[in-house]
Amino acid sequence: MLATPLPTRTALSYMQEGRAFFSAGDMESAIRAYKQAAELEPDNANIWGELARIQAYSSELLANPQSRRLRLAEAQASADKAVELAPDDSFVHAIRALVYDWAATAQDSVAERERLLTEAATSALRANQIDPDDPLGLAFYAEVLTDQQKWSQALDFAEQAVERMEGREEELGDLRMDIYRVHAIVLESLGLYRSAIEQYLKAAEITPNLTFLYLRIGANYRQLGASNPIQSQRAQFMDLALQYFNRAVQINAQVNEDLRKQDPIPYLAIGKTYLQEGEFFAAALNIAKALAINPSDPDVYGRLGIVYYKARNYESAIPVLKCAVEGCSAEESQAILCELGYADCESEGAQLVGAQVVGLPLGSNSLEYYYTYGSALAFYSGSDLYPNGCQDAERIFRQLMESYGEDPVVAGIVAENRAICAKVGAGAPGAPAATATATTSATQQP
Repeated sequence: MLATPLPTRTALSYMQEGRAFFSAGDMESAIRAYKQAAELEPDNANIWGELARIQAYSSELLANPQSRRLRLAEAQASADKAVELAPDDSFVHAIRALVYDWAATAQDSVAERERLLTEAATSALRANQIDPDDPLGLAFYAEVLTDQQKWSQALDFAEQAVERMEGREEELGDLRMDIYRVHAIVLESLGLYRSAIEQYLKAAEITPNLTFLYLRIGANYRQLGASNPIQSQRAQFMDLALQYFNRAVQINAQVNEDLRKQDPIPYLAIGKTYLQEGEFFAAALNIAKALAINPSDPDVYGRLGIVYYKARNYESAIPVLKCAVEGCSAEESQAILCELGYADCESEGAQLVGAQVVGLPLGSNSLEYYYTYGSALAFYSGSDLYPNGCQDAERIFRQLMESYGEDPVVAGIVAENRAICAKVGAGAPGAPAATATATTSATQQP
């Protein structure tokens, strides 16, 4: 007797599964489901468009800039495929605008950023030509305009997008989240943080399990707190920021019970908030959790090193900053995790949980790590732990001067540390010199 054939799953069933995973906040499972749908119906433009959207949003859960760029490159390929299959579909052009806009903001190269923004604007305009009443196309064009610093036009398109949603709620489904999110982004870029929070909350009502929405809400509350001169109100806003960051942590735990499979970004956001308030111990605890999740990410080592340095724990800052700047072996990484309590280094045959770390190239995102690392080495030079600290520091200082020698703050930090090393060489004690900030980072980064 022949076996009863198993029912064959359809592309639609995989799409429905992918939407359910997306709604639950499980981006990786959602991507896998959509890829399975695309295998069954490779000429379905809607599948590729929805896949590109989820791939773009999933990049928000990747702390490492290189990982984000790689995921966004995958999203670009999916969006391009969707447009190739349906060149006259406003939805796929709108999604391509979203993807290329996010890819642009992830670039280090100004020229590449501008090229991708131009592509994003072209796609948004094409979506608008095909369907002038499509709120999704209007919204994503508003996001592109925001990144082009055309704020007045961006606000106009964002408001139009919200207006055009009326009466189309059922048709749009969870795409309404995108429209409220973009409206919030535009308001945030204008410094209207309270209004932005209202729009983010509307987006979170539609898709309550997307951690990046709570991270944005928290970042806006943190900005309200940072700019408030009244201490009681500042504390209230900071508490609200931490509440929303912790909501993202809770969603993380629901999706993945294993800490090492969770998203490190909410912990980094909490750490940044505590650091901003001068609560170094709490900041270090949370960034250490992020490091345990992703022990190969040099940026997380850099953030932890900055906390240690600002807490004047220079001795602990050096090995962590070394991983960020120069990289470190799996054994060195393991030792750091042991110190933090996330690895077992006492028992024989303890499983290695550290990871090989490739140092960050010198650039705007790593500059603070470089000059802080050099300052810590100079301070400890001549000690039993770092007898050749100044020699190692000088190697860092040369890199800094080659790339940022015209920056007066960087040049000042290097000069001060070289003076410290000159005193150390003469037998005099040193003092840490990385007391200034050479570049300003985005205040709204989680």
